[in-house]
Amino acid sequence: MTRQLQLYAFDMNCVGHINHGLWTHPRDSSLRYTDLDYWTGLAKTAERGKLDGIFLADIVGVYDVYEGGPQAAIRGGAQIPVNDPLIPLSAMAAVTEHLGFGVTVNTTYEPPFLFARRMSTLDHLTKGRIGWNIVTGYLDSAARSMGLPQQPDHDARYEAAEEYLEVLYKLWEGSWADDAVLRDREKGVFANPDRVRAVRHEGRHYRMDGIHLSEPSPQRTPVLFQAGASNRGQDFAARHAETVFIASSSPVSARGLVDGLRARAVAFGRWADSVKVLNLVTVVTGRSEREAKDRLEDYRRHASVEASLAHYSSSIGIDLSQFSLDEPILQTRTNANQSALAALTDGKENATMRQIIDQMVLGSRQKPIVGSPEQIADHFKVWMREGDVDGFNLARTVAPESLTDFVDLVVPVLQERGLFKRDYAPGTLRQKIFGGESGRLPESHPAAASRFR
Repeated sequence: MTRQLQLYAFDMNCVGHINHGLWTHPRDSSLRYTDLDYWTGLAKTAERGKLDGIFLADIVGVYDVYEGGPQAAIRGGAQIPVNDPLIPLSAMAAVTEHLGFGVTVNTTYEPPFLFARRMSTLDHLTKGRIGWNIVTGYLDSAARSMGLPQQPDHDARYEAAEEYLEVLYKLWEGSWADDAVLRDREKGVFANPDRVRAVRHEGRHYRMDGIHLSEPSPQRTPVLFQAGASNRGQDFAARHAETVFIASSSPVSARGLVDGLRARAVAFGRWADSVKVLNLVTVVTGRSEREAKDRLEDYRRHASVEASLAHYSSSIGIDLSQFSLDEPILQTRTNANQSALAALTDGKENATMRQIIDQMVLGSRQKPIVGSPEQIADHFKVWMREGDVDGFNLARTVAPESLTDFVDLVVPVLQERGLFKRDYAPGTLRQKIFGGESGRLPESHPAAASRFR
């Protein structure tokens, strides 16, 4: 049987997400990101296309490394302003039945006790369709906004995140027994107090003593997403994540990451197929190859190199404005995104500003896949075969046009070729992804050790 893709619409609660400047296109409607019907409309379109979910990214700082300040990011709308990603999800869930939702929340600045309740609430309200993208942050501007002089060291952030998840697993999996909630009207007993217990934790980074405030939700622990590509991030993902996002430029480079992640998962006592891997892609399509190429040329007239450089500078922790066009950018260790920094060199020579700008076709570091629906399907099949990826995170270009085009033009071709489902499987998001009867994490996952026994 042909393996079927998983597909997510990748977005952010702002006007400029990955492909910067395209909000200026006359057909783009992302300026309406503050309207609830903008988000419910996207959700309806994604579900009409049988996409697995909408994934909302987030940052809690501003890109202020380029030219020594936030001016370029503010001027170009490069993920600033950015609103809370969790707020629209309830409304999006209300107008859909099967669509999943992944949401980014930063472990460094969110108290685990309150965050656990918010995610349990969303898991209830979505009937088990919620997932959490675990990030530790990479912006010093975020740390300063939270009262810190700078963010913790890269590996120290992951160390704290390990303990953060330990606390969450105890709350989600171990505070309430499966049979704790009775809802017995006759006896006036809502829950059996003997089957509810406080979580007591004394660690290096977190201390708590309290009962999880939410009753058990359909999945208990939300589906766990993660996007760390550094060595430490891959270890973290292999231990905890169920779906990992990567941003490889070719199937060959993706294959190395995929094989490494799955080998690490096995080393942590999990099954290799317990980790799904999705690659970030930007798709520009049309009814024909010519139409797709014309659309690309139309889009690229609105792309912003400046906003993209502002984004990239903060991602790698290096002010790119200080380099001339053909000056090699020497790779040094910073406290920002380690995998983005490592991408500046292919192991032979360091990239130059000219090379970086040449990559920025649509105002991002990622070159788009351009072609007819049949050609897009061909590309995806190559990525599955040679990169062994399980699917894709679809970055938006002109909204909602790029999502509508993909749903109306590409999805039918993928379905005809057996590469994508024609309908949703029943159950929670975890059941839709992995199958199974309970919708719970398997016993091989570290969260299982925290269950109420």
